[in-house]
Amino acid sequence: MSITNVLSFKTIDDVKLIDARGPRFGAVLTTIVLSVFVVTQALPLLYWQLAVFTLGTFVGSSPYNFIYRKFVRPRLSGDIPTEDVRPPQFAQLVGFLFASSAMVAYLLGAETLGLVIISFALAAAFLNAGFSFCLGCEVYLLIARLKSMVTSRTDKERSYSLPNL
Repeated sequence: MSITNVLSFKTIDDVKLIDARGPRFGAVLTTIVLSVFVVTQALPLLYWQLAVFTLGTFVGSSPYNFIYRKFVRPRLSGDIPTEDVRPPQFAQLVGFLFASSAMVAYLLGAETLGLVIISFALAAAFLNAGFSFCLGCEVYLLIARLKSMVTSRTDKERSYSLPNL
C-alpha cells in the first residue's frame, strides 16, 4: 500500500490487514532507540530511526517488521488480532516528520530544539509500546472522520450549520 493511498483516507477500498501486535513491537524498539538517543545524543541512532520511519512510511515495511515476522511472531500463540494497515502507516509518516525535523534541527546546530522534537516522538512511541495507544493512528482516524463529515455535506448552506446534539 502506497503512502498516497494512506493519505487519501478512503474507507471503501479493500483494506489490507496486518497483525496488530507488529506495530506495537516496533514501538517498543523505537522507544528503546529514541530513549538511548535522548540520553547519549548519538546521531547515528537518530539516522537509524529516521531510516526505519522512512522505510515504514514509503515502502510499507521496516527492519522492525522483519524482526517481528521472522523472530517474534512464530513464538506467539493464540488468535492473531488484526487491524487496518493505514493508521499505523500514517503513524510512521508522523514519526518520519518528527525525526526528519529533529535531524534538520541537529544539522543546523539547534540541538535543544532537536531534542524537544525527538522527545515528542519518544512520548508517542512510549504510549504505543506501554499502553497500546497509537497516537498517530488516532490522529489518522480523526482526520478520516472529519473528512467523511465534510464530504457528506450536500450543500454549502448546511455545511456551515452545527450538528444537532
